[in-house]
Amino acid sequence: MALNFHQLHIFYTVAEKGSFSHAAGALHMTQPAVTMQVQSLEDYFGVKLFHRSTKKIELSEAGRALMPFAKNSIELIRETDVAMSKFTKMIEGRLQLGASLTMGEYILPRLLGPFSKDYPNISVSMKVMNTTQILDEVLGHQLNFGLVEAPIDHPDVHTEAILSDELKLIVPADHPLADMDVVSFEELLKYPFVLREQGSGTRRVMEEEFARCQMDCSPMKIVMELGSTGAIKSAVEAGLGISILSQSSVKHEVTLGLFKVKTIENITFERSFYAIYLNSTLLPISAVSFMTFLRQEDLSRFL
Repeated sequence: MALNFHQLHIFYTVAEKGSFSHAAGALHMTQPAVTMQVQSLEDYFGVKLFHRSTKKIELSEAGRALMPFAKNSIELIRETDVAMSKFTKMIEGRLQLGASLTMGEYILPRLLGPFSKDYPNISVSMKVMNTTQILDEVLGHQLNFGLVEAPIDHPDVHTEAILSDELKLIVPADHPLADMDVVSFEELLKYPFVLREQGSGTRRVMEEEFARCQMDCSPMKIVMELGSTGAIKSAVEAGLGISILSQSSVKHEVTLGLFKVKTIENITFERSFYAIYLNSTLLPISAVSFMTFLRQEDLSRFL
């Protein structure tokens, strides 16, 4: 019997999850199949890799020694997929991903056209949700990967900055702030705000930047919290309040003369969009190809 990568990946996932059943769920395998592959690996090395009991499993000394090599093999396969994805234009498959609302509604639609020209045999299925929902589905193995608006701090999740964006103050064209080049924070507090809901990446970036600049946003007059950028834009257009949104999401309204995009004095809401996926997951080549496309494309012409 020869050593194979598939068995190392299964071993690593069992060790990371601390459970054969949880590893089976993550790998979309049956538990007996996972157990059999680990036993085959143990037979190959002639040593037990786990200490098993009725309540838990623990790595043996040999298992602990194998872990860094298993992890390196996974990283090498990932790097290989990335290196080769730029050459495999005729690959076939289905790209399934979750995208945060700004990404899914305003940015990715502009990118999927050029991507489809480069990879005509990949079909795309995209779920548009907020960042918290995407993280939950990635952790629950319902999504292979997601594109979100704020970095994720979770021990089981790999986070990679994939492209950049900037939030701006958005006001109706006839608003008192519309003729000001730069708006002070104190001036902002005089007007009602319509904001994204708690848990969204846009809201988190706004609050973190205010906190970093030591500006107390508690006096803000938040009259509405809405679950989509589209709903916020409708509310701003109706004169219900001003907002802070991705400038890429209001290009159409600015062109039509409905909104003005303003800078807040001494504050820059620069942010990245992030790809997230489980550390134990090997992404399908369709997903790797899409992320390679995002890294290499001149995105400024789409945003």
